[in-house]
Amino acid sequence: MKPATREWVAKAEEDFLAALDLARRRKRPLWNGVCFHAQQCVEKYLKARMEEAGLPLQRTHDLDVLLNYLLPVEPLWSAFRPALQNLTDYAVDFRYPGQNANKTQARRALADCKLMRREARASLSLPV
Repeated sequence: MKPATREWVAKAEEDFLAALDLARRRKRPLWNGVCFHAQQCVEKYLKARMEEAGLPLQRTHDLDVLLNYLLPVEPLWSAFRPALQNLTDYAVDFRYPGQNANKTQARRALADCKLMRREARASLSLPV
C-alpha cells in the first residue's frame, strides 16, 4: 500500500472512532458530530481508494462525485450511491446554525459509514 494511502486510512479511522465515541455518549450524545465524522470517514476512505488506484484526488466533499471517479476501478460500488448521497450533506449541514441532526439521522449515518468503511477496507486489503 502506498504511504499516502496509509495516511488517508489513518485519518479515516480517526473520524470513524470519533463518530462511534460521539454516538455512544449516554448523556448528551452529539448527533451533529456523529453525522459529520461519519461523512468525513467515508470521504477519506474514498480518497484513500483513489490514491491507491492512482486516480487524481478531488477537492470535494461530494461523495457522489468521488464515487463517479472510482467506478471504473470499483464498478460494484455503484450500489452504495444512495448511502453516499445521504452522507454527503453532513459535511456541511450540521456544522453551522440552522440545522441539527437527530438520533435517527445519526444512526443511519453511522450505519452507512460502517457499510462503506467495510467495503473500502476490503478493497484495500485491510482487516474489516
